[in-house]
Amino acid sequence: MTTLEHALRPAMKAQRPAMVARVFQSVANFTRALKNRREIYRLGSMTDIELADIGLTRTDLHVALRSPLGIDPTVRLGSLASIREDTARQVC
Repeated sequence: MTTLEHALRPAMKAQRPAMVARVFQSVANFTRALKNRREIYRLGSMTDIELADIGLTRTDLHVALRSPLGIDPTVRLGSLASIREDTARQVC
C-alpha cells in the first residue's frame, strides 16, 4: 500500500457514520412527506366551512399537493395559511 492509501483509510472510516446518518435522515424525511401528503388528502374530505375554520381553502390543498412527491406539502400549506392570516390582519 502507498502512503496515500494509508492516509485515506481512516478518513473514509470516519465518514461512514455521517453518510449512514444522512441516508437514514433522507429516508425519514421522505416517509414524513408521504405521511403528511396522506393527511392533506384527509383534509380534502372536510367541507369548505371546516377548512375555513382552520384557515385553509380547497385551493390551498391543491397547491400544496402539487409539490414534488418527496417534498413535505405541509410546509407549503402552512405558508399559504400564514400569508392569508397576515393579509387578513392588514385589512382589518
